[in-house]
Amino acid sequence: MSNSQGSHRAAVRGRRAADPSVTVPAPMAPPDDDAPRGGRAEARRAARRRTPGTGTGGEGLRRLVPQALVVAVLAGGTSAFIADDKAVRLSVDGVPRTMHTFADDVSELLAEEGVAIGDHDLVAPAPGAALASGDAVVVRYGRPVELTLDGESRRLWTTARTVDEALRELGVRAEGAHLSVSRSSAISREGLALDVRTERAVTFLADGRERTVRTNAATVAEALEQAGITLGAQDTTSVPPTAFPRDGQTITVMRITGSREIREEAVPYEVERIEDPDLFKGTEVVDRPGRQGLRRVTYELRTVDGVRQKPRRTHEETVREPVTQIVKVGTRPMPTSVEGADGLDWNALAQCESGGRPDAVDPSGTYGGLYQFDPGTWRALGGSGRAQDAPASEQTYRAKKLYVQRGASPWPHCGRRLYR
Repeated sequence: MSNSQGSHRAAVRGRRAADPSVTVPAPMAPPDDDAPRGGRAEARRAARRRTPGTGTGGEGLRRLVPQALVVAVLAGGTSAFIADDKAVRLSVDGVPRTMHTFADDVSELLAEEGVAIGDHDLVAPAPGAALASGDAVVVRYGRPVELTLDGESRRLWTTARTVDEALRELGVRAEGAHLSVSRSSAISREGLALDVRTERAVTFLADGRERTVRTNAATVAEALEQAGITLGAQDTTSVPPTAFPRDGQTITVMRITGSREIREEAVPYEVERIEDPDLFKGTEVVDRPGRQGLRRVTYELRTVDGVRQKPRRTHEETVREPVTQIVKVGTRPMPTSVEGADGLDWNALAQCESGGRPDAVDPSGTYGGLYQFDPGTWRALGGSGRAQDAPASEQTYRAKKLYVQRGASPWPHCGRRLYR
């Protein structure tokens, strides 16, 4: 307790003992350290509103001298009470006002004025800072901004009250940029969505030329238009026309001409082989000839910047199905001798007739094989197909059979070689 407050209380007790009818101001209660913030300031304001009671007539004169004594005693305490009154300037979201307060710190002042503070709000000085007369307290509310900057979106908080202030606070380069709202637009406590496309340098390579433009376009197609480049119906770009153009990006324009071509293509047939016990081993006879199918194919032909590209197949349809070829394959063991012909020089005859080649065919196409059989003679001897398609051992076997029937006469020029 201060000396002035103690003197005040002693004077009051003395006066009441001399004259119980004397009315004096009640002494101010000492501050309660456990009271909530604002309690001491409220108590001081209440004390200022109180005034001593007064009498009338003679009774009042009789009380005047004691009351003067009490007032003198209280002078020291009252001066200390008035010293706690502070003149401060409070600015809330740009709206300033000057006021008197008994608050000890910034938090107490804000509580007295009903100013609620959130996590994203700005208070200067800090809420726990002590207050002195002449101080200025600034409160700026945080505002959410859904910022899309050059195609990338994020949520930010700012205490700026206008778009222009927010751009400066966020360090966004706005010169030459496209803004979805005016720079002078106010930002409410609820915030706003802001789309910013900064100015970028984009280079286009088209028609053998290089063109660089500064643009804030949202798409490559829009930047192309600003560069004065027109795309044909089939033209394209190295970056999709709907993509966002980046600063320093180089985009190639490809001039495309195209046409369609329809071609008829053969479809190869399959070969099916069937074992035949009536044919000698090594003999194959085509039982059913195969036939190629036919399909109609559509190709897309493209020329990119004058260079012809590989045709691209876009459609096909089958005109005629292929027919499978069936081949009979002999499984019967081949005899190795023919009575009456085994001791002759068949190798010498073959060398003379065909040069020893089993698949030899004469220039007319009539005679074939090692021994130059004609088709009729070959079939008469039990052969199938053509002699030149049969194995060498089968050809020799059937030549021996022919010799048994007709001697060396079938080979008028080379037959004598059989006897050497």
